[in-house]
Amino acid sequence: MSAADTTRRLIEAYYAAFNALNPAGMTALVTEDVEHRVNEGDIRRGRGMFAEFGTHMGVSYREDLRDIVIFVNEDGSRAAAEFTVHGEYLQTDPGLPEAKGQRYILPAGAFFDIRDGRIARITTFYNLNDWIRQVSA
Repeated sequence: MSAADTTRRLIEAYYAAFNALNPAGMTALVTEDVEHRVNEGDIRRGRGMFAEFGTHMGVSYREDLRDIVIFVNEDGSRAAAEFTVHGEYLQTDPGLPEAKGQRYILPAGAFFDIRDGRIARITTFYNLNDWIRQVSA
């Protein structure tokens, strides 16, 4: 199996764990010093901070990622994914609109650095204003 194939399977496993609401499964796929760069937010550094994020997501949001397309460079050191988030806003996040079970559909993407068979960086992008508009309607 090529390095690119191995990385593709790693990213597929990451999103399978996300969609299975399995933050521990996601955390198992990242390096100890992972950098999680979220859209419009601070950088979370380390597996512990990443695990906290996964737990928080499960409380505030219920999301299902669909139409996932994964791109991998030849040596498997970098990857990207494009997908559509189908979500429900369950509990109000500080600084964001009040949660009332609003549903949303949002195009999004992510970039990954891969090191030693694990995810070392995740950078996520989506249009926050679009999300705010949808949950505020």
